[in-house]
Amino acid sequence: MKRSTTTLRLAALASASALVLAACGGGDDSGDDKDKEVAKGDGEFVVGSLLPQTGSLAFLGPPEFAGVDLAVKEINEAGGVLGKDARHVKGDSGDTDSGIAPTETDKLIKAKSDVIVGAASSGVSMTVIDKILAAGVVQYSPANTSTDFDEGKYGEPDLYFRTAPSDVLQGAVMANLLVEDGRQNVAILARQDSYGETLAEQVKSGLEAAGSKVAITSFYGEKAPSYDAQVDDVAGAKPDAIVLVAFDETKKIIPQLVGKGVGPQDVATYFVDGNVADYSKESFAPQLKGVKGTVPGAEATDDFRKNLLAVDPKLTDYSYAAESYDAVITSALAAITADNDSGEAIAAELVEVTKGGEKCTTFKQCADLLADDKDIDYDGISGPIEMSDTGSPTSASIGIYEYDTKGGYKAVNYIAGEI
Repeated sequence: MKRSTTTLRLAALASASALVLAACGGGDDSGDDKDKEVAKGDGEFVVGSLLPQTGSLAFLGPPEFAGVDLAVKEINEAGGVLGKDARHVKGDSGDTDSGIAPTETDKLIKAKSDVIVGAASSGVSMTVIDKILAAGVVQYSPANTSTDFDEGKYGEPDLYFRTAPSDVLQGAVMANLLVEDGRQNVAILARQDSYGETLAEQVKSGLEAAGSKVAITSFYGEKAPSYDAQVDDVAGAKPDAIVLVAFDETKKIIPQLVGKGVGPQDVATYFVDGNVADYSKESFAPQLKGVKGTVPGAEATDDFRKNLLAVDPKLTDYSYAAESYDAVITSALAAITADNDSGEAIAAELVEVTKGGEKCTTFKQCADLLADDKDIDYDGISGPIEMSDTGSPTSASIGIYEYDTKGGYKAVNYIAGEI
């Protein structure tokens, strides 16, 4: 199928987006925050990465780490930050089951990280965000999509940022995809955590706004020993489509759906970013032919993939590599703009380096403009970024992927949208 890029325009999306942007708050307060005295850094720009080496999202780790490594490499080749090479310290976020993220975060803070890139999981980020922000360190996630980070106590300017769009956009794109495919009676099977509940809610809202019915929304616990009850509920609803909002447990759920006669070859099935992965080694791989999935992020260019492979030749997937790369690049540019590598100083400039100035697309190009006292607008590999005052991108792309008979997948379309 030919790849293309289209723009999503949904009334439901516009309505939801207005609420999110309204929650972001006013510019006057953010201006006052910028005038406050901030901590002084030690002169060395240090990036800590809190990304999944183990756990249910471990498949996302390699491209995310590669994105960070590539950014640090290119920054240092271009002269570093504030006259010194940038340094990368790695940490394993694990998942919410392992609970290792807080201890790994302590290690990254002790290593004098100015910015911590991660976590990938919204649920894991929620276990460490208060610790990171209290330490005066920027938390910058390449993959958090929960709307929780734009609401409540986190819905104000602080030290938290992300390059991935909230699930307002992914939910709208998924709902639109289902409607375009003619699905009228959809079952949603999702993890019962901040990620699963939020995305399920957004998909449901979009479907109902478009006139489709949600037959059932069934949640399962993160530590559930089995999924029998939920699979039975989905089968009993007799849906014409199933949206599976899951992580690695997809490997257990799909065989159960197949056993109940509602597997991918019986009922149209849709994945999301948490479970769009390579299943070529699984026995159910042939069952996945035609399954579609959504993943936030623009299409990785051939040059970017080539450069990623230079730092990790074993890469087979590129999900969130661009978002990880851009998190590091924008943080480094913010440190240069502030002439200060502390987390507080970086946070005060991050929004500004992503909008309103002279366009630039590489670290060197942007750093050269800053050296000439120019205001910059970094457009990254992951997209234009264009951050809101609370550090979330206001425009982004969602890739639509489709599986083949071997359990692999490829992009078939990219949907651009604004939040």
